[in-house]
Amino acid sequence: MKTQLKVLFFTLSLSSALAIRCYQCSSQTDPKGIDNCGAYKAFNKTQNIAIECNSDESHMPGSFCMKVVHQSPRGFIWDGRWRQVIRQCASVSETGVTGVCNWGVYENGVYWEECYCVEDECNSAPKTRATSIALLGLAVLLFGAKMLS
Repeated sequence: MKTQLKVLFFTLSLSSALAIRCYQCSSQTDPKGIDNCGAYKAFNKTQNIAIECNSDESHMPGSFCMKVVHQSPRGFIWDGRWRQVIRQCASVSETGVTGVCNWGVYENGVYWEECYCVEDECNSAPKTRATSIALLGLAVLLFGAKMLS
C-alpha cells in the first residue's frame, strides 16, 4: 500500500512537471497605454496564450508558473502608484515551495509579491492559491504518516 501511494504521488507530480503551461508576459514590454499583462486591469486570458514551459517559446524553462508584482508607494511618481507584473515559467522558487505567495517591501518602499503554482495557466489569477496537486500531495503525506504510526 505504501509503495502504491508513492507511485501515485510521483506520477502526479511528474506529469504536472513535464507538461505545464504558463502565461508569459511583462508589463514592462506592454505598448504605452496598453495593459496586456494585468498590471492595472484584470488579466485577460483570451488576449494572452499560455505557452509550454519547456518549449522554444518560453523565455525561461521550468516546471511551475510564477507571477511577480512590484508596486510603488503613493506619490512615488507624479501620477500616483505604478505597478509592474511579470508572468512566466520558473524552475526555482526562493522558498522552495509552490502554491504560495511571498511578499515584502524593499528599502525604497516598493512592495513586491511573488506567487508560485503548479497547474496549467495558474499564473493568471490575481492571487495564486494552493493547487489541487499540492493539496493531494499533502493529503497523501498525512495519510502515509498516519498509516506508519
